[in-house]
Amino acid sequence: MNKKNQEHIKIIAERIKELRFKAGYTSHETFAQDFNFDRKGYWRLENGHNFTMKTLFRILDAHQLTLSEFFKDIDKKESK
Repeated sequence: MNKKNQEHIKIIAERIKELRFKAGYTSHETFAQDFNFDRKGYWRLENGHNFTMKTLFRILDAHQLTLSEFFKDIDKKESK
C-alpha cells in the first residue's frame, strides 16, 4: 500500500475515533457493545484496519451521519 493510501486510512480511523468521543464514549468497548459491533473488530476500525462499506454504513447509522458529513473536513486533515 502506498503512503498516500496509508495516510487516508489513518485519517478515516481517527475520524471514527473522534466521532465516538463526540458521542460521549471514552471506551471503544462500551460503544461497540451499545451499537452491536464486535468489540475487537471496532478497535481494529479505530486503528486503521481494513473494513467493508457495510461497516462504514453501520458507523454512519450509529452516529446518524451521511457520507458527506462523515467525510467533511477530511481534505483539510490531509493537507496537514
